[in-house]
Amino acid sequence: MSGVTPVPHRHKVREIAQQSGLSEATVDRVLHERPGVRAATVAEVERAVEELDRQASQLRLVGRTFLLDLVMQAPERFSAAVRSALEAELPALRPAAVRIRFHLAEEADPAAMAGMLRKVRAKGSHGVLLKAPDHPAVEAEVAALHEAGIPVVTLVTDLPGSERRAYVGIDNRAAGATAAYLVARSAASGDVLVTLSRSDFRGEEQRVEGFVEALRTLAPGRDVVDLTDTDGLDATTLRAVQEALVAHPDVDAVYSVGGGNRATLDAFARAGRTLGVFVAHDLDDDNTELLRTRRISYVLHHDLRADARRACRLVMQAHRALPGVPSTVPAQVQVVTPYNQPSAFAPT
Repeated sequence: MSGVTPVPHRHKVREIAQQSGLSEATVDRVLHERPGVRAATVAEVERAVEELDRQASQLRLVGRTFLLDLVMQAPERFSAAVRSALEAELPALRPAAVRIRFHLAEEADPAAMAGMLRKVRAKGSHGVLLKAPDHPAVEAEVAALHEAGIPVVTLVTDLPGSERRAYVGIDNRAAGATAAYLVARSAASGDVLVTLSRSDFRGEEQRVEGFVEALRTLAPGRDVVDLTDTDGLDATTLRAVQEALVAHPDVDAVYSVGGGNRATLDAFARAGRTLGVFVAHDLDDDNTELLRTRRISYVLHHDLRADARRACRLVMQAHRALPGVPSTVPAQVQVVTPYNQPSAFAPT
């Protein structure tokens, strides 16, 4: 058994023996790293310990109710997608009962977001799932929630300097670099319009940083035109893109970081301008249709249901209802084309 890592456990030898079907003597030899035990036997003991851990977690969750609050600023099309993902995952969190209260806003207002968080703290909550601007007023309320014993998990965009417990979402810098690769490999050769909803969303800022850095290497002669503070809403995005197209006649590519894609396409159409490539984020209802009809080229997507499930489990970990310590593990981004749309989003 020299060099073999001991099997960590919190269970009695008798319980592990019953679960594995091995003798107590054999289990004892494995746990104490004694010689003469085959690797396959060690693996059986490891599986038994994992199964017992899962069962213990389930027992701890029986009868537990967690009341969580989703607080987010995003266009309605995206907040609706997150809400649907959360509601779809609630049954998978049994035997715990999880209830969600929704606090949603379309326009970015740090003071208003801070006010929402204050109200949540006053009412009490088991945890907050948060998508908010990276702003001192918001960070102060996250600190107050932490002090009150209410864990905060950030979604989509992080607040890395705050007292949040973990971040759930993609590696935004890697996503931006992926978008640059797709743009550089396309037929477009002019400047690139990069549209954000808000400059103070840390996740969007990281996407732009990754995009600009990669494009500088992949297509060094192309300029990036930033357009921000539209909240990703169609009316404000349309006006802003129209102005940008007048000021920048060489733009023939778009990387949409913050949404408003129908409005962006409308602005190009009104100006009689041709798009060589359009990269967007998230398979919400709008982007699913735009991708199916070939009006946008690629969607950088990740599994919102997996994010929702992980965010809820992180809150349970913070309350020690599940084993482990809440930690940030970025999700993988998927490049979606009209030909590989996930079945849940495919047209019927």
